[in-house]
Amino acid sequence: MTSDAVTETGSALDVTRLAAWMDQAGLPDAKGPLEIGLLSGGTQNEIYEIRHGDHRSVLRIPPKAAPADRDKGILREWRIIEALDGSEVPHTKAVAVCTDPSVLGRTFYLMGFVDGWSPMQHKKTWPAPFDTDPVARADLAYQLAEGIALLSKVDWKARGLEDLGRPDGFHERQVARWTGFFERIKGRELEGMETATAWLREHRPLDFIPGIMHGDYQFANVMYHHGAPARLSAIVDWEMGTVGDPKLDLAWMLQGWPADTSAPEAATSSYVDLSGMPSREQLIDHYAKVSGRQVDDLDYYLVLAKWKLAIVLEQGFQRAGDDIKLQSFGSIVPELMRSAAELAESSGYRG
Repeated sequence: MTSDAVTETGSALDVTRLAAWMDQAGLPDAKGPLEIGLLSGGTQNEIYEIRHGDHRSVLRIPPKAAPADRDKGILREWRIIEALDGSEVPHTKAVAVCTDPSVLGRTFYLMGFVDGWSPMQHKKTWPAPFDTDPVARADLAYQLAEGIALLSKVDWKARGLEDLGRPDGFHERQVARWTGFFERIKGRELEGMETATAWLREHRPLDFIPGIMHGDYQFANVMYHHGAPARLSAIVDWEMGTVGDPKLDLAWMLQGWPADTSAPEAATSSYVDLSGMPSREQLIDHYAKVSGRQVDDLDYYLVLAKWKLAIVLEQGFQRAGDDIKLQSFGSIVPELMRSAAELAESSGYRG
């Protein structure tokens, strides 16, 4: 057993202390050395695979240099996955949480290991049989929509999440918060910003049924079981999770969906190949059937999603430096904001 596991960000886990904490907590009931492997690391979270005998789990912890409020974020993530235990929502099992900084220096939690695959492992290709079977591939998208449809049905009050978010005034705060955020990071004017912002201030959804929302729902943040038929195994990465308006998750997922998934550009319009996928209308219909929510006001959410994403990505562009990926946001952001404004001006929605 090594004394620590060094990550690509330069921080380390004290394996001896972690093993002692797990043994003291009875996690897991296994013998043999504790083995740790880094799955991913970054400025927000570090994720490790933990092996103890035959038991496998995943540890999620902020880097040592991360701001102190990331510990609160870790606890928010933990509360959500713990609340999902026993629900129909595909999720990682909540194993244990530790708030004692003497163990690893930061708050962390353990969740169940998911033996599945992520679309981010394949990028522009799909694993077999989804690469050649169009019906199986379409089900990947239907499962993606179904995941948040099931999430929207969870009784968040009954599961102890009454204080997780502030649903009252959610839509007003979204506009105020992100407009203020843009003013703080502003480095250039964005065409369509005033039009989209004014439209969002003047419109509201037809109804608002609060629920748990992921906050960054897309192919990048789910995992699937191996093989066909397509089955979602877990929704992951709950950093933006809260109690708010679940239909914003649907719009976030669909805001960049190709208008025609049979067109050649569907294969290159996203970080995954969307050619042959169901249409946006088909996915909206599937979400409505599973969730029981009306979707006649989805244009409102699509404008909000495009507008908000443009502002989020603009922050990345403004601090890009030599980062080529962040520099690429320079052309994406104006296109998104113009798209939000164009939809606002062309939509027949009057809510």
